[in-house]
Amino acid sequence: MRRVLCISPHFPPDSTAATHRLRILAPHLAAHGWEPTILTVDPRDYEGRLDPALARSVPPAVRVVRARAWSPAVSRCFGFGDLGMRAFHGLWRHASVLLSSEPFDAVFITIYPTYPALLGPRLKRVFRVPFVLDYQDPWVGEWGRSVGPGTSGHPDLRSRATRLLATRLEPRALVAADGVTAVSKGTYEQALARTPAAQPRALAELPVGWDRRDLQFLAPRNSTFPDDGLVHLSYVGTLLPAGFDTLRALFAAVVNLRANDPAGLRLRLHFFGTSNWRIAGAAPRVLPVAAEFGLLDVVTEQPARLDYFDALAVLRGSTAVLLIGSSERHYTPSKVFSALIAEKPVLAVMHEASTASDLLKRFGRPPSIRLVTYDDETALAHVDSIAAEMRALLECPRYRPDAIDDRELEPTSGWALARRLAGVLTECAW
Repeated sequence: MRRVLCISPHFPPDSTAATHRLRILAPHLAAHGWEPTILTVDPRDYEGRLDPALARSVPPAVRVVRARAWSPAVSRCFGFGDLGMRAFHGLWRHASVLLSSEPFDAVFITIYPTYPALLGPRLKRVFRVPFVLDYQDPWVGEWGRSVGPGTSGHPDLRSRATRLLATRLEPRALVAADGVTAVSKGTYEQALARTPAAQPRALAELPVGWDRRDLQFLAPRNSTFPDDGLVHLSYVGTLLPAGFDTLRALFAAVVNLRANDPAGLRLRLHFFGTSNWRIAGAAPRVLPVAAEFGLLDVVTEQPARLDYFDALAVLRGSTAVLLIGSSERHYTPSKVFSALIAEKPVLAVMHEASTASDLLKRFGRPPSIRLVTYDDETALAHVDSIAAEMRALLECPRYRPDAIDDRELEPTSGWALARRLAGVLTECAW
């Protein structure tokens, strides 16, 4: 049994999206010959609301070591609140103690946040241990170039500066990495293209994946929506700036459908957790766009982020699940796996280059899976196709197991992905 030190600032009971990477992988690594130790942040130092149910989903056999991070109240006085920056010193100190006192065969560091990736070269140099860098999102992406927190979702000075810094820091970690994994092949290919000097010995595509054990942690509850004869289509997750064109195409299709087919009046669209903020007063992102299309009577939004199992319960309590893609080709939403294990009809509007589109095509067909893809132009060119799939969903809002091929989903299970990661670790180990 070999041993790997896995560093991730986010881990249960933290409830942000990045917490699921190791939550899904770690419980299965030992079955493939690698015993994991998770080095993460002390729950007292997370800013968001904690999720005890998520913590209970981690098997007791998984060893977790907690490091303290600087208080955000203090760090923001100096102009930053990023968890990776706040936790950097604590993670370094604990990693140093672990590597000095115990034998480890590799270090695995997953981003976001990105700054802890810089621990990799340092740990490799000081303790002579190989390290694997894992991308849950691109280190250098559209943030700060075409999208940002400015007016109408445009970059501002700070987001541009953040992106510039990322272009300087990423090569330092990437060049030293013995292995590179990412949620999609395109993500690590783009990273390596930015840094030609990087020559990792092993590469692997590791989607965020899924674990059917999660269904065991769902509390019994009533259906999310009443049995009122309407078709309740639910989207659960952050709505990213690069996803607004897809949202507008969706709403244009709803307008088209309602104007030309009385059945369209039965459709209701619900959006949950769109802001990625936990606070109750989070600003809506969808309703202002719905107002542009005159759809406030059929669209609801709860911007505050849901706990993971609450989100899964919403999906299972809806008539059907909505998946919205992005204009970024690499974008592979982790929420696709929650949608598929919810066992509800899926309507997806995705970029054709997304690995999620390929998975959905292989996984199922109508009426269980309905997919509209678009190219690099815009989703708005496919409004008629989206409206046609909505009409078909209204006619047959049923999930049929015989229209699903579970074998296509198995390679993205936590067990299968852990086996792939174990292969990368073995190839990189000295």
